[in-house]
Amino acid sequence: MRADAQRNYDLIVTAASEAIARDGAYASLEEIARSAGVGSATLHRHFPTRWSLLQAVFGGCVRNLAARAGELLAAPDALDALTTWLHEVTAYATTTRGLADSLLNEPAQESDTCGATLVAAGEPLLRRAVDEGSVRPDITMADLMILANGISLAAQPTGAAKAEQLLTLALRGIGSADRRESVHKGS
Repeated sequence: MRADAQRNYDLIVTAASEAIARDGAYASLEEIARSAGVGSATLHRHFPTRWSLLQAVFGGCVRNLAARAGELLAAPDALDALTTWLHEVTAYATTTRGLADSLLNEPAQESDTCGATLVAAGEPLLRRAVDEGSVRPDITMADLMILANGISLAAQPTGAAKAEQLLTLALRGIGSADRRESVHKGS
């Protein structure tokens, strides 16, 4: 990328980050272009769709969450690793205005999206928990991401603590019957 094109790209991403933090995932693209000091055509040359712009805004953080999933694979308890990661994803999506909304509404036909990255990153954690027998085999990572993002959206007005509480409640339902029985007998 030429230096002036890179400068414009960076200005657009910075302006979009600010607008999305303030107005959410559906912030005005015209306002973003104006704030960046570029024309609408320049914005659309760099980001042909709203989703491509959201990818750029949220991409770094999503990559960090994906890396964190890889780190948690070494944890001794598969269910704890999976639930820890889902709590981290939910907390981040709750406090990062627009992320949960964009993840829930990404175009399904695009495979190179933030949502697809998180599903792929979480899949080994889920498979390990299923193989260990602590999660039902009919649970999919895509379903868990929808659950986490839905909770993030619902909890945004009240914050990450409420999201954590709701996610904990919801995740009790993903465990295998054997695991639930042993947890129930222990309480």
